[in-house]
Amino acid sequence: MSDIIQLLPDSVANQIAAGEVIQRPASVVKELVENAIDAGAQHIDVLIVDAGRTSIQVIDDGKGMSDTDARLAFERHATSKIRTADDLFSLHTMGFRGEALASIAAVAQVELKTRQGNADIGTCLSLSGSRVQGQEPCSCPAGSNFNVENLFFNVPARRKFLKSNSTELNNIITAFERIVLVYPNISFTLHSNGVEMFNLKENGLRQRILDVFGKRLNQDLLPVKVNTTVCKISGFVGKPESARKKGAHQYFFVNGRYMKHPYFNKAVMTAFERLVPAGEQVPYFIYFDVSPQDIDVNIHPTKTEIKFENEQAIWQILSAAVKESVGIFNDVPSIDFDVQGKPDIPVFNPDVHPAAAPKVNYNPQYNPFMESKLNQRKEMPDAWEQLYEGLKGPQQDETEIFAPQENQEMPSTGREMIAEKSPAHYQYKGKYIMTAVKSGLMIIDQHRAHVRILYEQYLQELKDRKGSSQKVLFPEVISLTVSEMTLLDKVLPELVSLGFELTDLGSGSYAINAIPAGLEGINTVNLVHDMITSVMEKGSNAIEEMNQSLALSLARNAAVPQGQVLNNEEMENMVNSLFACSNVNYTPDGKNILCILRQQEIEHLLG
Repeated sequence: MSDIIQLLPDSVANQIAAGEVIQRPASVVKELVENAIDAGAQHIDVLIVDAGRTSIQVIDDGKGMSDTDARLAFERHATSKIRTADDLFSLHTMGFRGEALASIAAVAQVELKTRQGNADIGTCLSLSGSRVQGQEPCSCPAGSNFNVENLFFNVPARRKFLKSNSTELNNIITAFERIVLVYPNISFTLHSNGVEMFNLKENGLRQRILDVFGKRLNQDLLPVKVNTTVCKISGFVGKPESARKKGAHQYFFVNGRYMKHPYFNKAVMTAFERLVPAGEQVPYFIYFDVSPQDIDVNIHPTKTEIKFENEQAIWQILSAAVKESVGIFNDVPSIDFDVQGKPDIPVFNPDVHPAAAPKVNYNPQYNPFMESKLNQRKEMPDAWEQLYEGLKGPQQDETEIFAPQENQEMPSTGREMIAEKSPAHYQYKGKYIMTAVKSGLMIIDQHRAHVRILYEQYLQELKDRKGSSQKVLFPEVISLTVSEMTLLDKVLPELVSLGFELTDLGSGSYAINAIPAGLEGINTVNLVHDMITSVMEKGSNAIEEMNQSLALSLARNAAVPQGQVLNNEEMENMVNSLFACSNVNYTPDGKNILCILRQQEIEHLLG
């Protein structure tokens, strides 16, 4: 039998590698800009055409390359960043694998013009599908100029599954923002189809954040800074009033590299547990400076997941630092800290011996349950029974409400529920409506119920285009980031159909002159932000999904909040409206609206 295992050609191997490294146009931008930073560039220009489908050009004023290095740079595992395996544990550069350029050249047509500063002439190298088309001397500025055209031209399936131009452009902007926020000492520009989207001058970190996300953030940023033997932490967190349900700007960076870290996100949010409503997030921009030997960045192709050796210690340091920042600036008068003054920042010191176990003094002869008065059960006086005489209804009435039924399922339709419920309702702590049904006690989350009711109402209005508008006396001004502006044109017709009226004031600012009728008193600026963010997260062209996102954002903002007291008539109307909905059990985003405490469960609890 002949041999069947063969080595893949480099062109095929590079295409396979490109599937992990180059997933969309934003991946190309990320890799090329990071290479420019590693080359010591002080100014980087990014030019995009058709959201990267047609071309992506990155120009820098870095060190440049010789003609030999230019050609070798597109070979797999060719890099100037490391020499031995030990170098992986002392990385100070963005790239190190030597895969990016080879992966890009495998799925696109690439032209590179580059010149070193001390050279009189540069070199121009052309590649297509990993194959060198030609190389010749050329005149060009010092640095490098990468031009990537026809991305995925030889992988039709990958090109076909790219999202819309607005979605892909938004992904490019996101990747661009994650880089520029780390390097305020470098100037950047970003152009899309000839239109300038960013022009970021060399500046301080705070100003760079404001240049990217708008000046409205300035009053909400609180500085965070702490130095320990484990790590150094710096950056900014938002004030509690800057919290948002969606779209909060949350960024972690370690040693100049963006990362995702849900565990550290929880550390930040613990400082705001009683300061922001449940489900809302505050913005933050946190920068970690950690010894390269204490982290591992080589666990994911995109390098956004990073392992820390002292993860728990850093969690405690971060949480305490954020609490200290909020406390020092007296952002909230009554912050409930465990200790007075500055919270203790834990400092890791391997030379310190662990503390001895505390001694506990106790009396071995003491038995708290011996001859306890709790065990001396007293009979209830007969007079108490007289207090309840006349309060019990007829036995058949009681069994009609609480008829025990084995393994009864939750009713699936509003028609079944409305036939069972009691006309009397009780509100618990302004959050839950309780009413008796045949199978037991039904508990309804009033906020979620109202979200479901309003969601179906707004969704129908969107479909029918019947939204009525209400002019506002004092128009509010909303400031949008570049990524939000790219989606506004897509969302604007839906906003108008709902009843919004926006006027472009220039520089990313819009005046909200009218809002949908019935939304008076709602924070319309946050509402519009939430709707744009919802559409951004959907990443779809489907009008139906867009309508659902907009309707859900409206419903969340207009629904009665938890804690609002309702009278019996209001509770009755809400329950009846809920039962008329197409789905009474779940909110549009899948959260439970109600539950039924069965008669058997009640008897078991009281047994």
